Amino acid sequence: MDSRTPSLTSPVERIRSIHEPGVSVLDVPLLQATAETLDGLATLEDSFDAAEVRIETWPQPGWRPVVAGTGDEGGVTSGEFEVYRSGQLVLGRNHAVDGYYVTGWFGDPATASTEVVPEDPSRVLVSEANYHPDGSQVFFPRDGGAFVALLAPAGDDVTPGDFRAYHCDGTFGINLHPGTWHQPLYPLGERVVFDDKQGRVHACIAIDFVGEFGTYLSVPLSDPNGDDGPDRDAVVPSAMQ
Repeated sequence: MDSRTPSLTSPVERIRSIHEPGVSVLDVPLLQATAETLDGLATLEDSFDAAEVRIETWPQPGWRPVVAGTGDEGGVTSGEFEVYRSGQLVLGRNHAVDGYYVTGWFGDPATASTEVVPEDPSRVLVSEANYHPDGSQVFFPRDGGAFVALLAPAGDDVTPGDFRAYHCDGTFGINLHPGTWHQPLYPLGERVVFDDKQGRVHACIAIDFVGEFGTYLSVPLSDPNGDDGPDRDAVVPSAMQ
């Protein structure tokens, strides 16, 4: 295990309690991940090796254009991305970029401990999300473990209500588009290990739900259709989207 202390992506002075005045909890809707429900956010991938990372050209700061063939040469990095439960915390380790994160809590984040068994692991509280403007990111579960992806469409004016949770049964991977808001993916069990590849630049833009909106997101860790779930290409009724 990593000897460092895991951290949030967004720097915060302290972890706020869900019982503090002005702090609320928002339940995130849960959908089945299909090509249709993920349209505009990510694509489904059948093979990690065949999945391609899309690299975005460095943004043009003024009226002079970026010279063709430059600004997209940072390349791709890959490695193991492990997400696991540790008591009342969910932790993530991204070996591709040497990241070590706290990604959520089972219980009040202000008092959550790695030494306490969570009373209810069916929902995880989340305080932040981020996106990568420089390229897409591919996650592929190594051992077929089911997971939930917390996602929202690109755009800096995103709000907590824009986020949805997408259940993935572990038979496929996902390729997050550049700009798609996300957190490291959440295992339905104790642990899931992904093969991960992404742009080597690894720029992160972050949102702090609690600091900006006074809200934690409550993300369901379950299958919306039960254990047997629908075919991955089935269309989810528009009322659920």
